[in-house]
Amino acid sequence: MARVELTRHLFEFFPTLAGRDLVVEAETARDVVLALERLAPGFAFYVCDERGVLRQHVNLFIERERIRDRATLTDPVPAGARVSILQALSGG
Repeated sequence: MARVELTRHLFEFFPTLAGRDLVVEAETARDVVLALERLAPGFAFYVCDERGVLRQHVNLFIERERIRDRATLTDPVPAGARVSILQALSGG
């Protein structure tokens, strides 16, 4: 099981995830994204493009390490790991 933390901004788009203890069964970063997709349909396409590649403005960390495989999200998620999904905000 992995504990997932999201930036507050993501809760604006996926309010069903707000206030929940996000603990998911996952062996890879892709499993985390797919588990969140099941909880909040549209989540996977929001953080990944139509090819399944992590979008440029999104970062995914396993513990304190940014994932290396942004294309297929195969980075392993150890049991009990903390996974953070952060969306960069821009604008003026």
